[in-house]
Amino acid sequence: MTDQTAQPASDHLDIQDVERRVKAIFIGSVGNLVEWYDFYAYTAFALYFAPAFFPHSDPVVQQLNAAVLFAATFLMRPLGGWLFGFIADRYGRRLSLTLSVVCMCFGSLIIAVTPTYETIGIAAPAILALARIIEGLSLGGEYGASATYLSEVADPKHRGFYSSFQYVTLIGGQLTAIIVLLLLQKVFLTPEELKAWGWRIPFVIGALLAVVAAVMRRSLHETEAFVEAKKVSKPTGSIVGLLNYPRELLLVVGLTAGGTAAFYTFTTYMQTFVKLSVGLTEDQTTFVIFGSLIFATILQPIYGGLSDRIGRKPLLIFFGLVGTISTVPILTTLKETKSPFIAFLLICGAWIFVAGYTSINAIVKAELFPTNVRALGVGLPYAITVSIFGGTAPAVALYFKSVGHEDWFYYYLSGMIFLSLIIYSTMRDTKHASAMHRHE
Repeated sequence: MTDQTAQPASDHLDIQDVERRVKAIFIGSVGNLVEWYDFYAYTAFALYFAPAFFPHSDPVVQQLNAAVLFAATFLMRPLGGWLFGFIADRYGRRLSLTLSVVCMCFGSLIIAVTPTYETIGIAAPAILALARIIEGLSLGGEYGASATYLSEVADPKHRGFYSSFQYVTLIGGQLTAIIVLLLLQKVFLTPEELKAWGWRIPFVIGALLAVVAAVMRRSLHETEAFVEAKKVSKPTGSIVGLLNYPRELLLVVGLTAGGTAAFYTFTTYMQTFVKLSVGLTEDQTTFVIFGSLIFATILQPIYGGLSDRIGRKPLLIFFGLVGTISTVPILTTLKETKSPFIAFLLICGAWIFVAGYTSINAIVKAELFPTNVRALGVGLPYAITVSIFGGTAPAVALYFKSVGHEDWFYYYLSGMIFLSLIIYSTMRDTKHASAMHRHE
């Protein structure tokens, strides 16, 4: 009789536990989506607002200026990785996640109300730069805190699957920005209105969504790992404490370099590439990028779940090996095609190997560090590496294009992926040697 009555109670507790985890992952992921929507709205609408801030007769130069500013904002990401990582490790993951999305709200509001170059001259791009710096600071902290939170609330057998939703929502942020772009292009505004003032609308939307996300994040429960770590030792979150893990820090840099360059190439830069280099129309460009990002989104949980079965290392090696071999042929063929459908297939082909990195890179980094320095350990070295190799990818590509050697970028990207492949081949598999249970 006891066994018969105990079993339903146990099942009920299991269901409650699953519901609690799913709710936490959903809220954490929604906030991540809002942050990345705000950030990617800049890229999605760059073709419209670049002339307003960077007047020049050559559209390539306009886009280069916008891309340089995009890269410059990444210089703030290490500071954000340190600041919000410190808050997450010292005061809790929930507080750090809430503050980061509030910071993003302010950045979007500034962009929404900034006058154009014609109105206030050089002050216009300067104010735009300030707004992007604030957003860069926010994103620098979002990654480490979000990756840490998602990995800690997931159950041990499904960490790869659940943590993959960080990039589901990250890519979802870009998809949302494109949806807003399509609605404004096709339903609500004329091209003239969009170029004149309509590009401000997505930043207003982003600021309002950030407020909603901040309210939702305030209701998140703190992770059990953080609570238990506070019982074992006083939380530090300090760089001095992080320096006790030099090997792990270097691993994060090596893990990230090639993957982040590939990710920003096939997301941020692709919209500019297929428009200026492939020669597709604005409508064709939007639909090609939108479709390829949907495909990329679907791959994330599939690969994340696969890593829970076979380990993280095989997927990383797959990305490194296939990416090294395939990047140059894919980009070369993509530039030569005039078919939107072929362009779509080629970008999806790239995502088949890029997802081997994006789907699990957050959980791999989280599994390297103990709880008391996890958010800082994930966020700071990642932010530094992304600033050097990820945020600069569009600017490097456009620079090579501006000097007449666009194909040099293809080899640059392939080389970056190869360097990370060396790291993937020599590192341990974090699924089988995880530090998630360590709190010292």
